Order: sequence, then C-alpha cells, then structure tokens
Amino acid sequence: MTKKDIVRTIAEQIDLPQLRTKELVQRTFDALIEALVREKRIELRNFGVFQIKKREARMARNPRTGEKVPVLAKSVVTFKPGKEMEARVRELDRGESEPPPPPAGESTPPSAG
Repeated sequence: MTKKDIVRTIAEQIDLPQLRTKELVQRTFDALIEALVREKRIELRNFGVFQIKKREARMARNPRTGEKVPVLAKSVVTFKPGKEMEARVRELDRGESEPPPPPAGESTPPSAG
C-alpha cells in the first residue's frame, strides 16, 4: 500500500477531495516525524511505538571480500507494534479462510448447514 492508496481510502471514507485528504495525510506524517525527532518516542495506542535508538559503532564484514570494515554509530528508528496490531497480524497465521472471532460480548450466528 502506498501513500496514494491511503489518501484514496480515507478520501472515500470521509467524502473529502483527494487533494485535501493528501494534504491532511502529509501533515500528519510531517507532525509524526517532527515529534519523533524532538521527543525520540511516539506512542500511538492500539497501533504501536516508534522510537529512536542509538546503534553503537562496530566492526562488520564485507560479504563479497570477507574484509572487516568499521560501521559508524548511528541513530535508527524502531517500531514495536501495539497489542491490537499484533492480534490482527496473528490472524493471518490462522489462515485466510477462517473468520475472525466476534468482538467480546457478541455471539456467532448459527451456521446454515
């Protein structure tokens, strides 16, 4: 999925022009980046946590030549998915043909078979 797909989906759902929706999506992304750079951590409930972590300098190996090469220290963005995202992704392991469980408090309708 691309940003264009996200814009199209949101525009259709909330009945806004795609140009206006694209601006809102881009401003959201820009705000997330700014907050991450400033705060070093963004926690979005039911989605996940973005965090900037420092990777230490180390020695690595060039796979082509086998030569040892130094890798400088650097900052990287990590992402840890939230519980809801983890649960939805785990549903993929159960197979596409199996329907997801009903939300808490609801019962499944009897099968017509």
